[in-house]
Amino acid sequence: MTQLRISIQSVKNVAIRELRRLVAKPLYIFCMLVAPLFCMVFFLSLMKEGLPVDLPIAVVDLDNSSTSRSLIRQLNAFEQTEVAMQTMSFTDARIAMQKGEVYGIFYIPERFAADATAGKQPRLSFYTNGSYLIAGSLLFKDMKTISVLAGGSVGLKTGTAKGLTEAQIKGQLQPIVVDTHSIGNPWLNYSVYLNNILIPGILQLMIFLVTVFSIGSEIKFATSHEWLRVGNNSVLVSLAGKLLPHTLIFTLVGLLACSLLYGFNAFPLQSGWMPMVANIFLLVLASQAVGVFMIGVLPTLRLGLSFASLFGMITFSIVGLSFPVSEMHPTLQALANLFPLRHYFLIYVDQALNGRELIYCWGHYVALMAFMILPFLIARNLKHALLYFKYIP
Repeated sequence: MTQLRISIQSVKNVAIRELRRLVAKPLYIFCMLVAPLFCMVFFLSLMKEGLPVDLPIAVVDLDNSSTSRSLIRQLNAFEQTEVAMQTMSFTDARIAMQKGEVYGIFYIPERFAADATAGKQPRLSFYTNGSYLIAGSLLFKDMKTISVLAGGSVGLKTGTAKGLTEAQIKGQLQPIVVDTHSIGNPWLNYSVYLNNILIPGILQLMIFLVTVFSIGSEIKFATSHEWLRVGNNSVLVSLAGKLLPHTLIFTLVGLLACSLLYGFNAFPLQSGWMPMVANIFLLVLASQAVGVFMIGVLPTLRLGLSFASLFGMITFSIVGLSFPVSEMHPTLQALANLFPLRHYFLIYVDQALNGRELIYCWGHYVALMAFMILPFLIARNLKHALLYFKYIP
């Protein structure tokens, strides 16, 4: 018990020392508070509408008939599409798209209405700028939809002229009716899709950088001996005291992120608050453990920060948000499990989006806790670096 009290007092002393260091360096305040809060406000306000609206397109109408003009009005009525340019020259429309003034081109050929009525199958063409993924995808969907509707309208007129009933015509135009329901995010809200991982991912990146910097700066500026002395010459006690203030601050920032996502913005939260609160807390602890491992493997400040930056940025690609992990190379599928955000993401999908029972994702909670073993694996090497490593500028 005496040794335990000594260790607790040492953790307290190191924590007080670390708090003084945090206050003394504005860089800590920026990375731990300003940067995460700015990113929350920026991304949530950037995508507050959920979906981009009134994306400009150019229409090349070579037919200039009442049918083509009606088609253009219907296209302009879509929420995501705005006909910003009408021209008779495809070259002008192409130049406008290359300049970034429009994101797509809708091309109506000559004699469109006459050929359609005569059953000659005229071809509507549309082009999108693939450099803008979201804008191009949304416009492609709208222009494809209006093309299908145009075909249906022509088919309806042709069938009516042949004396068919409306029910017979609809059966030929659409023999199978598809009823689509989006699960988890029925509004197709890009803010729900992106911000639930972008914001925790940025928080994880800041934790990596701050953890590596706080330990690496002790080595760089030769204060590691004093740090260990305050920590009773125990590297684990010293780490616990140093990271304790970081844990409290980052946890509060994470809880604020949850309140903004699931409270203020009312994003889907099917299983209640506790699974996601536990998720964000474990993400903070796992990220700190990975940060300690980074600086323990590369006990040089510049190398450690480079490692943290690279590892943190790769996370956004390998987590499975934009491209499914199941379709990646088997090696990358295995490596994805080495990133804490991957397990956070899977817990979020199961608990917040789908509301599944906890038994289906308990393994990912265990995986996040397993990251906390990393500091113990690197403790001896880190202590040796703190005592004997000579920093070379």
